Amino acid sequence: MMVWLTVAVGLAVILAVFLRERYPYFSQDCAYMLRNLTLAFRLLSYKKSKPFYSIVDRFSDAARRHPSKVFIHFEGRAYSYGEVDRQSNRVGRTLQAEVGLKEGDPVALFLANEPSFVWTWLGLAKLGCRAALLNFNIRSKSLLHCFSCCGAKVLLTCPELQDAVEEILPTLKEQGIRVYVLSDSSGVPDIVALSDKISKASDEPLSPDLRSNIHIRTTALYIYTSGTTGLPKAAIVTHERVWAASFLLYACGATSDDIIYVNLPLYHSAGFLIGTVGAMERGMTVVLKRKFSASQFWDDCRKYNVTVMQYIGETLRYLCNSPKKDNEKNHKVRIAIGNGVRSEVWSEFLNRFGDIKVRELYAATEGNIGFVNYTSKVGAVGRRNVLQQFIFPHTLIKFDVEKEEPVRNSEGLCIKAAKGETGLLVGRITQRTPFIGYAGSNNQTEKKRLRDVLKKGDLYFNTGDLLRFDQENFVYFQDRVGDTFRWKGENVATSEVADILTLASCVFEANVYGVKVEGHEGRIGMAAITLKEGEEFDCLDIYKQVSNYLPAYARPRFIRIQPTLEMTGTFKMKKVKLVEEGFNPAHIEDQLFFLDTDKRTYVPLTEEIYRAITSRQIKL
Repeated sequence: MMVWLTVAVGLAVILAVFLRERYPYFSQDCAYMLRNLTLAFRLLSYKKSKPFYSIVDRFSDAARRHPSKVFIHFEGRAYSYGEVDRQSNRVGRTLQAEVGLKEGDPVALFLANEPSFVWTWLGLAKLGCRAALLNFNIRSKSLLHCFSCCGAKVLLTCPELQDAVEEILPTLKEQGIRVYVLSDSSGVPDIVALSDKISKASDEPLSPDLRSNIHIRTTALYIYTSGTTGLPKAAIVTHERVWAASFLLYACGATSDDIIYVNLPLYHSAGFLIGTVGAMERGMTVVLKRKFSASQFWDDCRKYNVTVMQYIGETLRYLCNSPKKDNEKNHKVRIAIGNGVRSEVWSEFLNRFGDIKVRELYAATEGNIGFVNYTSKVGAVGRRNVLQQFIFPHTLIKFDVEKEEPVRNSEGLCIKAAKGETGLLVGRITQRTPFIGYAGSNNQTEKKRLRDVLKKGDLYFNTGDLLRFDQENFVYFQDRVGDTFRWKGENVATSEVADILTLASCVFEANVYGVKVEGHEGRIGMAAITLKEGEEFDCLDIYKQVSNYLPAYARPRFIRIQPTLEMTGTFKMKKVKLVEEGFNPAHIEDQLFFLDTDKRTYVPLTEEIYRAITSRQIKL
């Protein structure tokens, strides 16, 4: 008996060594797949439950289980689960009584990163309303456009954003949109203050019957994303998608005992769905910040015992560029979840701040395919496994960057990219992996659908991103395609910027693109323009247009004046060569201008300014 036992143990050891040597990520793959199978079964049970069990119900259950547990830390004040639950009840009752909201009504939230954002959304969700999360950086034309997408006739804002609303108030009034501010007073007749009414409302729970028609495929949110269309698109986020995004914290190893630091904007999927709603799903505590601050970051982490942090590539770079201190590894952060960090920044971050499990991910708000690097391998945005390939069928296809279209064979089908080869990521659209699209824009929804990919009649979601799969099934982000680039963690639509530039009296045409700047994540905005006949470059007028109509991250920092703009055979503006040439005045004969934020105008881009930018003396 002992002999057989010894043999069995020996074989087990040999097998373990073999698996570790041949498949070094086997155990991590198994653990991750097991967590995801658990989540898949949970989601299936919610889908079948009568009535439907939503994330709001999950939050209410958490509030009943531990009402005194801190849900949100914000600027020195702690808000418990019970307190946020009661405040959301007051908000819901006030919106029902004073505004007349009911199940299915779309409502625009134009709010800053503060606790009122969270309980206002909860109050709306308890009524069964759809919330449109507006980017608090947008203004004027872009802000107005957001209403036409989602059909909202009610806007909820806060005092610090009231000026931006007042700029477009006459148009909002014409369109029959009612405006409410979360304040005791507004000072403007057409903006109604709600805070006093909310404070007097009952905090008793709202009846679930108010949202009795909600199911897993019902629209829960509209989250705005820029793409090739120019103006923001309202991505439709169903309750199923809300659940799936909230599960990411669990998939990355977070538990109810963790404390998460959320400094990303709540109008985006990362800060709201993954960070804040994910914390609701886990029953975690959130440390909420108005905006990211490198100087306050680690002090906050120590003060609140933060164990999970969120990031974009820029935030980790800012932390690595901050002055070194002796206590940099004195913290409890164990997991970092985010996207967009470069390999060298990633490595430096770990060297300086300790053994933190970086869970880099790849996903899109409206997409049907995503990846998580659950092994923390530096540089990879994710890892493929057998389960994922089965549940979320996807592939990389060859893509012609010059023509900006997939390469097709003689049969009209796309060609798979080989392992190690860069290709366009596409996710198959099925009943299990749908692509819902964008509110109020069937045309733009259709543009993201790719047909006849691997066989005639099939249908895939076009991510618009070039990726690479290596021999070990790790996933690497390579570039974006089309008319979008990413800067300061935000997607910038080139056609929207071009439209604004042509409002300037001197500009005839504009070709907008993103260029790389050494030491910075993503690409910064640049535009090649032609001038109207007889006109000269008007620095002040162009600055006025971009500053009035575009958020800071979307304003082109470099402008190149050309005699003509190069076009493709199908009359698309050529960008590839312009992107490669960049903004070095020593290599470009055309006139170049730089947006000087201190002087509030465009100035000639000299070699001295260029050197100051590349040496980081000038901050971008």
